[in-house]
Amino acid sequence: MANTNILNKVFRFYVDGFHNMTVGRVLWTVILIKLAVIFLILKLFFFPDVLEQKAKGGNQADYVARELIDR
Repeated sequence: MANTNILNKVFRFYVDGFHNMTVGRVLWTVILIKLAVIFLILKLFFFPDVLEQKAKGGNQADYVARELIDR
């Protein structure tokens, strides 16, 4: 029972802190936008799925095994 009370206090502490933020909300918005740019846009344009391009027809396992043996 004491463990639940401590977890409840910690949860309420963070909830109250986020509700009382003014500048922090803008900063969190900027952080989330930057993460979206990094993980979504950069991945689409700069990191193509090379395995899908090299291993045609769903033979990814065979392609990887062949590359490991040949190298």
